Amino acid sequence: MEKETHDKSEAVCPSKMELAEVREKLSRAKSGPQFWRSLEELAQTNEFFEMLHREFPRQASVWPESASRRDFLKLMTASMALAGLAGCVKQPLQAIVPYVRQPNEVVLGNPLFFASAMPFGAYANPVLVESHEGRPTKIEGNPEHPASLGGSDLFMQASLLQMYDPDRSQTITYLGELSTWDSFVTALQGALNAQKAVKGAGLRILTPPTSSPTMATLMDQVQAVYPGSKWVQWEAVNRDNVRGGSQLAFGQYVETRYNLEKADVILSLDGNFLASGYPGFLYYARQFAMRRVPDQTGKMSRFYSIQSTPTCTSGKADDRLPVRASEMEAIARAVAAGVGAPGGEASGNLNPEYQKFLAPVIKDLMAHKGAAVVIAGDNQPAAVHALVHAINFALGAHGNTVVYTDPVEVKPNDHLSALKELVGEMNDGKVDMLVVMGGNPAYDAPADFGFLAAMNKVPLRIQHSLYNDETTELMHWHINSTHYLEEWGDARAFDGTASIIQPLIAPLYNGRSAYEFISALIGSPDTVGYEIVRGYWQQQMKAADFESAWRKALNDGFITNTALPAKTVTPKVGALPAAKGVNPNAMEVILQPDPMTNDGSWANNAWLQETPKPITNLCWDNPVLISPKQAKASGLETGDVVEIEVNGQKVNGPIWPQPGHPDSAITVFLGYGRRKAGNVGADVGFDAYKIRSSQAMSFTEANIKKVGSGYGFAHPQGFQYIDYSDLPRDVADPLYKRHIIRKATLEDFLKNPNFAQEEVEKPEPEMTLYTNYSYNELKWGMSIDMNKCVGCKTCIVACQAENNIPVVGKEQTMRGRQMQWLRVDVYYEGGTENPQMYYQPIPCMQCENAPCEVVCPVGATVHSSEGLNDMIYNRCVGTRYCSNNCPYKVRRFNFLLWQDWSTPQYKMMRNPEVSVRSRGVMEKCTYCIQRIANGRIAAERENRQVRDGEIITACQQACPAGAIVFGNLNDPNSEVSKLKQRQRNYQLLDDLNTRPRTSYLAVVENPNPDIEHPELM
Repeated sequence: MEKETHDKSEAVCPSKMELAEVREKLSRAKSGPQFWRSLEELAQTNEFFEMLHREFPRQASVWPESASRRDFLKLMTASMALAGLAGCVKQPLQAIVPYVRQPNEVVLGNPLFFASAMPFGAYANPVLVESHEGRPTKIEGNPEHPASLGGSDLFMQASLLQMYDPDRSQTITYLGELSTWDSFVTALQGALNAQKAVKGAGLRILTPPTSSPTMATLMDQVQAVYPGSKWVQWEAVNRDNVRGGSQLAFGQYVETRYNLEKADVILSLDGNFLASGYPGFLYYARQFAMRRVPDQTGKMSRFYSIQSTPTCTSGKADDRLPVRASEMEAIARAVAAGVGAPGGEASGNLNPEYQKFLAPVIKDLMAHKGAAVVIAGDNQPAAVHALVHAINFALGAHGNTVVYTDPVEVKPNDHLSALKELVGEMNDGKVDMLVVMGGNPAYDAPADFGFLAAMNKVPLRIQHSLYNDETTELMHWHINSTHYLEEWGDARAFDGTASIIQPLIAPLYNGRSAYEFISALIGSPDTVGYEIVRGYWQQQMKAADFESAWRKALNDGFITNTALPAKTVTPKVGALPAAKGVNPNAMEVILQPDPMTNDGSWANNAWLQETPKPITNLCWDNPVLISPKQAKASGLETGDVVEIEVNGQKVNGPIWPQPGHPDSAITVFLGYGRRKAGNVGADVGFDAYKIRSSQAMSFTEANIKKVGSGYGFAHPQGFQYIDYSDLPRDVADPLYKRHIIRKATLEDFLKNPNFAQEEVEKPEPEMTLYTNYSYNELKWGMSIDMNKCVGCKTCIVACQAENNIPVVGKEQTMRGRQMQWLRVDVYYEGGTENPQMYYQPIPCMQCENAPCEVVCPVGATVHSSEGLNDMIYNRCVGTRYCSNNCPYKVRRFNFLLWQDWSTPQYKMMRNPEVSVRSRGVMEKCTYCIQRIANGRIAAERENRQVRDGEIITACQQACPAGAIVFGNLNDPNSEVSKLKQRQRNYQLLDDLNTRPRTSYLAVVENPNPDIEHPELM
């Protein structure tokens, strides 16, 4: 990585600090809980105090240099050459309705909603797509689908921007020159005729995994025509370990599902089941959250996490243990021995600290047989997964907290072995025709495979892809693909439910779907996707009235009663081969998919790039995570650039000390360092695939050395501190005096349910100079349950999509100019080695006594008749007094013209019900006032009151855990009113008497009392 120095970043970001400062400050800290958001805050450096007491960071108002301005313009104006694209909407041919006579269901200005499904990996995520006059404008989860329950994840929300991305492939090319579908079909036919003569012996089709029943049938037809051909499946972030573990345990591939609603005790061995992209995440997040509500039953589940990298899942644990990834197998064997499962080994060789942690955990698991579950992470070797199957069987989890089914994936296999075999065949000259669909193996294949050199030996290379990427450079033919919002298809959700993919708009660039592309291989190049998918299900449904059944499936988004049934299997774990270990005295590198870009396929999505990542809250980068203690021992500081060497392969990356990370290890994230991702994702971060080999896909031994310093990170959590104004600089007094995070153990909560209200100075409502408003009808409010929030950041992307919030880029974020209306703060408690973590979403508080309203000289921020702090954009003159006076730091100012007013695709994407703000305007969360207005109008039209739950904010609708609830506080029976009556309810900074409408439910943890929780670790 090229060394970067950012003098401007040092002016707005807290300075580097030494571990000794942290320990010295902690040793002098007063008794009581101590919460902190960054190492700089924990050490309370002078630079931190300087930033703390500045509303806008130094240089936040400085104009960027001309070169930086050009970099910014690349973000959202990359497609000026497309300015001639027609602004009218193209609808799918099968659904076009002429507007000569407007159909009854279409009312201009009123959106329509269509159920569909988004393929992610081999699984379908059920979606509900909002459409304005034929333009998809918002993605939600399908509330009727059993696998979604209405929630969504980061990638579902961001897929809208992906569809409208002007950097998508827009043409068919041959050797880099423009071509046509007819020309391709003609050339293809000649190659296929040659393959028929040898029964397809030289044909290889490389695709990502799929669960599409229709695609499986098409591939069977290809195999019938070309019996010597091979279908190879490859995905860089794959589930080979999961499949291999089931093969070791049961002698067959099985799908594992969890029922967390029944789990009293959960143990995660590097499992990240509360993160976007994990199969079943939406379902598991909702179930997990349901068991974390102690108010009515006084009971909660208990969650243990043993993790190699801090994740949003491990952050929710009641008790956690950081360990190196290579140590997890020994821990799994110790747990297996403790519960009496085969394959176990005594824990005598384990670190004594690990033994002290495991003993009470095993005891707790055994005490909850039938109501306990152990979950292994996808990055752990197959042996760990096999051990976990045996452990769950010994705990009586089978049929209770664990359910096994046939695989959801079509023709599951070992991806790594299949790709290795393909590379060998290409090198041996056995492949005459290679078809690559959807993936990018030139970028993400293991470094030791030599995939590029092998592929260059194939006489005919064809790619079908959504983007022109690194693989495109080596292809003869490139066929542009459709987006899932533009095509017909099907796929199975994680529980096996067959879901229908239906288009919301005709292909923007006349692309071909994967179904249509494969049809060309079997001699049907003109068959459209609708006919292919409908024809398959007409054979499968065999209903007396197929048309009615088909229409119901399209309306619901899925076919009922198609979930895979549970099957009975018994683990037969014998002597398991020990995984290749890592020298305990060596540095270990852990390779993880990035929370935002995943395997790199989402690198060009600006919404995801700018959303702060879970835990680190960094954006626009893939840092090298290291524990603060290890950083000190290695002589490293934040922003130092290190060279990472694995088996002679080297890559450079910037250091980020991360509390809770294990020592003697570093974590690097895949999915960055793209050369051909698009104007947003190219040349961002470093390419960790360069050190990923087939022998060590998840972790291995590495050498690191410092080669540079001064790298600047975009870290939005370094701004918007809710500070304690009287904090003296020379005293290590924690910021907890503001009671921002309020927490108790379950035991303490049962003894004292009112803990959240104690030791807090809360003035009486009458003690104010503000007007006491009265609300005769509607009075809006919000409740956020911090026990349910899993910190996934889906709400941030949903808010950005709903409210036309612009992207500003890395440099502007480093200047403190980020624009997201909603943030999720991560607080730590305790020392840096193993702190507790807490997630707190912060939207606008919608204060009753709003400090922002009284200081605006032009009345741009006003109090509405329903209690909202409304913004009148046309009045705003950009004084920023309102932001200076906001104690919650939730207002955002358009320093520059962030919005792209010229790219036609983005004009189609925007929500027409939300104003698009321009330079010089302040903006903030509005409780989705456009949705409130629509609900109010609908109620008035029907001469009734607004029903509870009728109006749902974007963040509430997106939240997979159901942590956010919005409604009418004047309705005592509304859910939000009931939540605000709970004893855990509290308001942020209520000592200021701002009386915010947004309140929180305090954290209740359920730690094991037999596990020591030292204040300093």
